[in-house]
Order: sequence, then structure tokens, then C-alpha cells
Amino acid sequence: MDHAKGVWVYDVDGNVFLDFNAGIAVSSLGHSHPRVVEAIKRQAERLIHYSLTDFLYEEPVKLAEKLVRITPGNWPKRVFYTNSGTESVEAAIKVARGHFRGKRPYIVAFTGSFHGRTLGSLSLTSSKPVQRRYFSPLLPGVEHTPYPYCYRCPFRQKYPECGMWCVDYIEEWLFKKYVPPDEVAAIVFEPIAGEGGYIVPPKEFFKRLKELADEYGILLVDDEVQAGMGRTGKWFAIEHWGVEPDIIAVAKGIAAGMPLGAVIGRAEVMDLPPGSHASTFGGNPVSCAAANAVIDTIESENLLAHVAKLGEYTMKRLREMAEEIPEIGDVRGKGLMIGVELIKSDGSPHRELLKETLREAFRRGLLVIGAGLSAIRIAPPLIISKEEMDTGLDILYDSLKAAKEKIG
Repeated sequence: MDHAKGVWVYDVDGNVFLDFNAGIAVSSLGHSHPRVVEAIKRQAERLIHYSLTDFLYEEPVKLAEKLVRITPGNWPKRVFYTNSGTESVEAAIKVARGHFRGKRPYIVAFTGSFHGRTLGSLSLTSSKPVQRRYFSPLLPGVEHTPYPYCYRCPFRQKYPECGMWCVDYIEEWLFKKYVPPDEVAAIVFEPIAGEGGYIVPPKEFFKRLKELADEYGILLVDDEVQAGMGRTGKWFAIEHWGVEPDIIAVAKGIAAGMPLGAVIGRAEVMDLPPGSHASTFGGNPVSCAAANAVIDTIESENLLAHVAKLGEYTMKRLREMAEEIPEIGDVRGKGLMIGVELIKSDGSPHRELLKETLREAFRRGLLVIGAGLSAIRIAPPLIISKEEMDTGLDILYDSLKAAKEKIG
């Protein structure tokens, strides 16, 4: 790559690519958005770094006020800054365990989810074995339960006849057999499983999970690193289900390409003693200036509504493709966080077709990556127009057809 502008990327040989990846859902406003660039320049001329650990400066304070306003929950909140998604999850783990002062050592996470690759967050991650190989023993006290993946239910159930067994299992097996619920600090989840395949849970799932957590006094930690900051047509994906988590972890799209993350939580829960957790670079003023520009731009350009509307249109087009291409087994998502699962004739994941489709797309000028075992991951910048989306979908269609012919 040489440079990029908006949704277009240019390489050193002069080739042009349409971006359906956004740097893994990071470049939320596209590449080098003028308002973000101006905010970065302006702040860099004033102050690049000091340390928010000991001294305050304006940009992170303004950003904290905005994050408190847009995150779910009408209660007092606190904000802690990090540099990445995995650092946000690490901080959330410490906040949850620390809040109970060591009396609740267990954390429950979901099989198939991705929360990062540093040792604590990696202990929650269970997306691919390669991510965990060689690094054990990991963080003790982490238990996994199956994610609600209705297209390939791990319990071999059918929705809605299943009665949300994926939630009942936690109580009837996990809590009643080997994990005392009064020793569980938090249940950590992705509202839409990202790395696992852009999997959208059924509508009742999070309400039931919230009821279970409340019954046992367990905190809900919402990992919005990939799904948050407007990607699904709402500020945070969990808003689609009307559930208010105790702690929210964000990063990726928050600063449109600058390294920044944050943890936003109930003030009564974010009560670690001073000195128990900190970050030298967390809340960097240049990154926070970029993030302030991101939130202001999403609001002023009404991008949440744009993302919701364009997402519905994109899903419709993809489902029309599925009528012609039987290898498209499932189309799912919200807003501009869309997964297209490719299958063989027996319904099993078609990994070879995914691999070849991504190659063909690249050759035709479309940057797109996979997720899960065999899903195409569609996560373009939030500013993408309908015309640009159509261009990308046309390339994707041609790439799928070419890949099918190639592998026979």
C-alpha cells in the first residue's frame, strides 16, 4: 500500500482497491478523513504526549464526556483509556475481578469469541487454536460456554424450539456442576461474534443473559471493540437488544486509525484503588483528538442512519445472490457488519471457496477478508456510498463465480 483516501486504497504499483475491510473495522470514517486529519494536526502542534496517569489535558476529558453520553445506561460512569482492544479487555477483566476484591475469581466467556491476544484477553479468546497454541497455562478461572450460533448450533438444537438452551446451559450445567455462580465476577461477550464469523445471536439471548447475570450478581462485560462506534447502525451493537452492560470495552473504530481504546463502566463498578491499574500512553491527546472528531462527524453527518439503511440494502443484495449461488449458506449481520457464510453441498464450511474468493476479489480490486471457518467479512468504512457498495458487491459476485469455476 502507498496511500488511501475515503474507501479507496492505492498501492505502490498504481493499483486501486475498494476497501471492504477498513483495516479490520478500524478506519470508521474511511482513510484520511479531512476532519480527523485536521484534528490530529491541530493537536500535534499543541501537545503530543504527557501522561494522563498524573496530569489532565483537554482532549481526553472532552472525549470521556462524549463516551459517557453515547454509551448505554443512564447512570454515573467512569472512563479508563487504553491503546488497543486487547488492552481494553485486559482492563475490563481487572475492573471486574477488582470490584469484588478477589472474592469472585471466575470469568465466563463464549466459545468462538475473540477478545485479543495478550495473555489475559487470550484466556477469553477461543476463536482458533493457533491463537492459543504454545501459550498455556493461561489465566486461571476462565470458563467457556457455547456462543449462540443458530446456523450451526453447538447443541444441535433448532431455534426457536430450543427455548434458549444456550442460556439455560450456563445455569443448569456450568453453575450447578462446577462453577459456583457466587464466585463469578463477570460474563464477557461480543454482541456480534467478530472473528468467529460475524454471528448474530437470536433476539431473546441477551435479555435472558442479563436476567441470569442479575440473579447471581454477575457483571456483564460487553466487548464492542469490533461492533461498536456506529458499525451496526447504532453507537453500540448491544443497543439492538435493549440491554445495558455494566462495562463496555471499545477500540478499533473509536479513533479512525489512531491507536486508542477505552473502558466505560458504571462508576460504582469502576472502583479500582489508585495505582492498581494505569497506562503510560492511554488517553494520548492526539488519539483522543481524532476520536472526538470521529464522534462529532458521525453525529453531524447522520452516519448511524446511513449505516442502518445501507446495511439493509446490502443484506438484501447478498440474499439475492444466495438465490443464485447455493454455496452462500447464510447471510447475517447488522448495519455494515455483515457475514456471508460459504458452504459445501452437504452444508459443511467451504474453506477452499472462501480462500479462493478472497484471492479473486483482491485480483479484481476489492479488499475483503474472512471470518470464522468460511465466512466473508464485510466491514467497509461507515462513509461508503450506495454506489461504492454496489461496485464492491458486483466485484464480490464476480469473484465468487470465478472461484467456483476455478475449484470445480
